[in-house]
Amino acid sequence: MSYLGLDIGTTGCKAVVFDDCGRQLSSSRREYQVISSLEDFAELDSERVINSCFDVVREAADSITDDPVCAIAISSQGEAFTPIGSGGEVLGNAMVSSDSRAAAIARTWTEKFGAEKLYLITGHTAHPMFTLFKLLWLRDNRPDIWRCANAFYCFEDLMHYKLGLEPAISWPLAGRTMLFDVRKHEWSEEILSAVGLEVSSLAKPLASGEIVGKLPRRIARNLGLSDDVTVVAGGHDQPCCALGAGVASTDRAVYGIGTVECITPAFDEPIFSDELMSKNLCTYDFTVRGMYTTVAYSLTGGNLLQWFRDEFGQQEVQKASIAGVDAYDILLNEMASEPTSLIVLPYFTPSGTPYFDTETKGAILGLRLTTKRSEILRALLEGVALEMRLNLDILERSDARVRELTATGGGARNRKWIQLKADVLNRPIGIAEVTEAGCMGAAMLACAAVSGEDVTQIAQRWVRLTEIVEPNQQRAEHYNQVFPEYLNLYPMISKFYRKDGGR
Repeated sequence: MSYLGLDIGTTGCKAVVFDDCGRQLSSSRREYQVISSLEDFAELDSERVINSCFDVVREAADSITDDPVCAIAISSQGEAFTPIGSGGEVLGNAMVSSDSRAAAIARTWTEKFGAEKLYLITGHTAHPMFTLFKLLWLRDNRPDIWRCANAFYCFEDLMHYKLGLEPAISWPLAGRTMLFDVRKHEWSEEILSAVGLEVSSLAKPLASGEIVGKLPRRIARNLGLSDDVTVVAGGHDQPCCALGAGVASTDRAVYGIGTVECITPAFDEPIFSDELMSKNLCTYDFTVRGMYTTVAYSLTGGNLLQWFRDEFGQQEVQKASIAGVDAYDILLNEMASEPTSLIVLPYFTPSGTPYFDTETKGAILGLRLTTKRSEILRALLEGVALEMRLNLDILERSDARVRELTATGGGARNRKWIQLKADVLNRPIGIAEVTEAGCMGAAMLACAAVSGEDVTQIAQRWVRLTEIVEPNQQRAEHYNQVFPEYLNLYPMISKFYRKDGGR
């Protein structure tokens, strides 16, 4: 038997099929564009996303003849939701994580409801990325859609709905809505009442690994699957990625290197503290039932490398096209090999943890006429890594120590980039053999549901590391000296933007 993990991301989706030993049998992917029609707006065409998901599932399944798929689970981006009409029609685009149009609502609504009360229920602190505030924006600014909407689904549950099943949302993904009580594992009636939303408008919450249902025969045949396919609750993409990287015990974390950079550890129990609350580090369900997690992240991650490629890497794009290689690899191989004299605040999007700052802009300090493009690229990536080091230090102070990191995602494929991160963080970083850990984590949950094997045992069997990258001690010492300077950068730059109204 084989198991399919579907990952529904912000810029694309992918489906990967694994056998019962965790070997990758087939894969397929599609890209789609984030729509930014106005400043602070970032949306996805939900119909296109779901159609793309059907395409990749069909293509991945078509490649499997001797080992048919018997179970599917979904790893989904968080926060984004789609309004659905009474006839099942999509009423509007999905607002993704980086959409910050609800910033003012997040502040005023939270003041009225109570910031501490909201944190103690949901394990999260207010930010316009969360579904709660996006729903409030929709209610107040698009009352026509609000009135016509029969349901609001995140992408995991929307996919279930389109697969002909009663929609279910995994506990980890429900936790990212800020509508969910992460200790009671149910929708918060108090929050829903304050929003004016009925529980019936939302999907049924299930623990990761619980069975959602059997795929209807008509849908299964349309996807090239057998008549006996089980759909299983998956999770938010970051905890799925952590599970797929073998994180199933404390002191370990995955370092997801994608559009967003994210470090996701696992805890034996929920951690609620003044320190984590003040630094916007959340607590919510992990993909292993009974365990919890947090996400320390920068919304500026691999998208910064993409921006650099698009704006300054036209020559590398042309070279890559001629040579049939990846332009990112050419850029990274040409990147400066040693630490630079530049220092970067990597807020080219709204920040992630710990500041949740939607106004402060990115900055590159230390430029001279002698500065080379290769140094600027390295400094940009150093800035993101320093931001992740800041997050790790905060977790350390809250007794959530992370001693082992495993890199996954597209960025894990480039050895030079991983070495830079190991040097900045001054920690060894393992590289997972399967870089699509979100799909693997979802497939593990699917396997556990139908086989009855404990998912932590499956993680131990399936996950293999190709290499452990140790920090270069000379460069690590340099970054130890740079880090205090980096900590001073945000207060200085943010003060400038507050004074000038965010510019």
